[in-house]
Amino acid sequence: MRDIFEAELAQLGDDLITISTMVHSAIRDAGTALLTADVERAQRVIAADADIDELARQADERSVLLLAQQAPVATDLRVVVSALRMSATLERMGDLAQHIAQVARRSYPALAIPEGITPVFTALQDASVRLAERVTTLLETRDLTAANQIEQDDDMIDDLHHDTFAALLNPRWSGTAQETIDITLVGRYYERFGDHGVSIARRVIYLVTGDDART
Repeated sequence: MRDIFEAELAQLGDDLITISTMVHSAIRDAGTALLTADVERAQRVIAADADIDELARQADERSVLLLAQQAPVATDLRVVVSALRMSATLERMGDLAQHIAQVARRSYPALAIPEGITPVFTALQDASVRLAERVTTLLETRDLTAANQIEQDDDMIDDLHHDTFAALLNPRWSGTAQETIDITLVGRYYERFGDHGVSIARRVIYLVTGDDART
């Protein structure tokens, strides 16, 4: 019975890694679509979100079955409950990538982000892709170095998010109402994406060390 439980637990971990890999691809492609007005790429991200949702649902179902059939205690219980929460967090990260792709699609054939503020969003995109890649590495290895790097990436995303507000509040800002809305929304999507990455990092830290630094 224990062997079955261990195999199911390992599969649950693999499920999370698979979802995280898909989220990494989603944010990479969504940002590329945003910055290059690539509507076909945007559409692929939007369509692929259903696959992320389905895999997250399957992971949740596996977790619930483990709780119901195996009645895990102590460390094993923490792992299963954490997997449930991380699955939901990864699913939300996928949704945020989808939202960015939707902005790119809505603005096509124009760029959603005006040229003057493109460097800020390029930096936001780079930091978010890097964070997503580190989330996958963390789930694969539980190397807490990756967890600390995720926190640093999120700090950078927060600073860049503030820069988007500074650009909009600059008296020289001359963008349209739609551009103002898109910049505000997309900046917020990236900011929330980083926050969710930190949530996963802190949950893994908790699993590895027992230090409950989660938010």
